[in-house]
Amino acid sequence: MEKINQQIKVLAFGMIADKIKTQQLLLENIPNTDILLGFLHQQYPELQHIKFSIAVNKKQAHGNTPIPSGAEVALLPPFSGG
Repeated sequence: MEKINQQIKVLAFGMIADKIKTQQLLLENIPNTDILLGFLHQQYPELQHIKFSIAVNKKQAHGNTPIPSGAEVALLPPFSGG
């Protein structure tokens, strides 16, 4: 049986994109947000010092959230507002 790679698109905004030096990553076999965070912190240690939120398919992730194959994941920097 052929192994299916779960590919996701990760979009980075603002200071997150500045830190990882790209606005888009294509990643495989990242089943949930905890594993995604672990990968990001390992590849981009400077992200460990930034608070940011994650959205999966345009919905804010809270806690460890499953990431379906083909999902669009956004890394959102802290928002300032009035």
